[in-house]
Amino acid sequence: MQTRNKVFDDLSQLMTNAMGVAQGAKQEADTAMKSWIDRWLADRDLVTREEFDAVRAMAQKAREENEALKARIEALEKDK
Repeated sequence: MQTRNKVFDDLSQLMTNAMGVAQGAKQEADTAMKSWIDRWLADRDLVTREEFDAVRAMAQKAREENEALKARIEALEKDK
């Protein structure tokens, strides 16, 4: 009976060690994948959401100014 418990203890220890190795490998793979994705995105020269929103606001303001200037020019041309 003592031998049987020793086998189960050894098997349990082996499984515990295997799970630890698997978890370490998963963490290392996750870290490597995240680093690869970060490098890939950085190489693509993508803009951040904040930069996109800032440029969009500037474009909207420019369109509004253009419309105001267009209306002003039309009014001045009517007066001629």
